[in-house]
Amino acid sequence: MNRQNQSSVVEFILLGFSTLPELQELMFGVFLVIYLVTLVGNVVIILTIALSQSLQAPMYMFLQNLSVLETSFTTVITPEMLVVLSTEKATISFAGCFVQMYFILLFGVTECFLLGAMAYDRYVAISYPLNYPMIMTKRVFMRLVMFSWISGAVMASIQTPWVFSFPFCDSNEINHLFCETPPVLGLACADTSIFETYAFTGTIFIVVVPFLLILVSYIRILFAILKMPSTTGRQKAFSTCASHLTSVTLFYGTGIMTYLQPKSGYSPETKKLMSLSYTLLTPLLNPLIYSLRNNEMKKAWMKLWRENMVSHTV
Repeated sequence: MNRQNQSSVVEFILLGFSTLPELQELMFGVFLVIYLVTLVGNVVIILTIALSQSLQAPMYMFLQNLSVLETSFTTVITPEMLVVLSTEKATISFAGCFVQMYFILLFGVTECFLLGAMAYDRYVAISYPLNYPMIMTKRVFMRLVMFSWISGAVMASIQTPWVFSFPFCDSNEINHLFCETPPVLGLACADTSIFETYAFTGTIFIVVVPFLLILVSYIRILFAILKMPSTTGRQKAFSTCASHLTSVTLFYGTGIMTYLQPKSGYSPETKKLMSLSYTLLTPLLNPLIYSLRNNEMKKAWMKLWRENMVSHTV
């Protein structure tokens, strides 16, 4: 099939959960609430850290970057997903699909590396508390953050044009909720084996390697926790690490299953549910896990709230 046939595809149809029309209205309401709560939670974290002098340590600056990523990631995906769930025939232009996939990859890959950097930061803070300020300097923090963002930009700039260079001849119906690589690639009527090899290798480097590094970091943290003399301190640290690992496993685990084999044998409905776990649940859970369980964050919120109330009463 020649290039001319590819150019005839000017838009794609996103099918969503069209096989379950009775559930789409319920999903719309649930997803809308999750989206609004996610936005509010992450924006509150961003503003709290930006306005609080006591939260300018690398740990909180990493968290602020994570919240920026989560806000951006969910905003790229969820509004379009809500349109798909609320209309019988949701369409997205060829260019719009390209842009959405680019930013999904940009924010997704960046988050993979940023979560790894955050695990390293926690490992240094717990294992070497006295040397932490000398190890995790502002320069080291900036390098880790810049590496994460640059890695995301590079991968998105390579993969997105590559996917859309394939001809789409048989159908323009994407059996998904948004323009993610595997379902779009499934429409290509050309040999995609080289791309799939690249995708497999890229997923190993971008997802599996950081995930393993995070697990190693938390194993080291676990040994450090066991050496703590205080039972209360051990319980608190265990609880925090367990919640962090739950969020990380949800994000990386479903990402590995989705991207390790772009044309895997999972059913379309299963793929959609796996995508929802890291596009909706992870951005919702991270503010709760990383912030509400943090006493310094809660103190900063209360201080800003009191200052705001005083300024309005004066």
